Amino acid sequence: MKTVLITGANRGIGLALVQGFSARGDHVIAVCRRSSQALDKTGAQVEAGIDVTDDDALAHLAQRLGKSRIDILVCNAGILTNEKLGGIDQAALENMRRQFEVNTLGPLRVVQALLNQLSEHAKIGIITSRMGSMADNDSGGYYGYRASKAAVNAVGKSLAADLKPRGIAVVLLHPGFVSTDMVNHAGDVSPEHAGTQLIERLDRLNLKDSGTFWHANGTPLPW
Repeated sequence: MKTVLITGANRGIGLALVQGFSARGDHVIAVCRRSSQALDKTGAQVEAGIDVTDDDALAHLAQRLGKSRIDILVCNAGILTNEKLGGIDQAALENMRRQFEVNTLGPLRVVQALLNQLSEHAKIGIITSRMGSMADNDSGGYYGYRASKAAVNAVGKSLAADLKPRGIAVVLLHPGFVSTDMVNHAGDVSPEHAGTQLIERLDRLNLKDSGTFWHANGTPLPW
């Protein structure tokens, strides 16, 4: 049995990951700002009241976890807004800044706060997006989301280098176009299917593949 910590765990992909890991007998620590009925039913250890942009909240989380050891850390919390050229006003810029705080700095803050809890040979999965790929961008738009995901890819690459001496592997994972609240359920992949594929990618992760960028279906993605 492994100990798995997942952020953004109360719904969507995060909830599906909690359910998937719990179903196979892992001990899951579900981190979120607010819990949900569906999350409470999983039997996971719910740590609510945690915003990944709040350093004090993350420090308190680390204190509550104490000497617990995390074998798999999944940084899943994220937000999406769509800024369009010609409409980049102050509100749009604030939305972009918020996406950087959550999507880019959030995973870095979480890893920093939980460094002492990461077990030897732990695995870290950062849920990113192919929308952060430079080579794959042929439609433009979504300035804040694309930039924040490209930036978190860079964060993940650096984490892979810095954590390699501890035997900790890091992977950047695109879950697919998942039907969640974030995209008004417009996706073509269910959270449950995405969760199953993401767990498979994490199970197969090793140091050789650390710092790489993958689709949940097992296809490597371009930076």
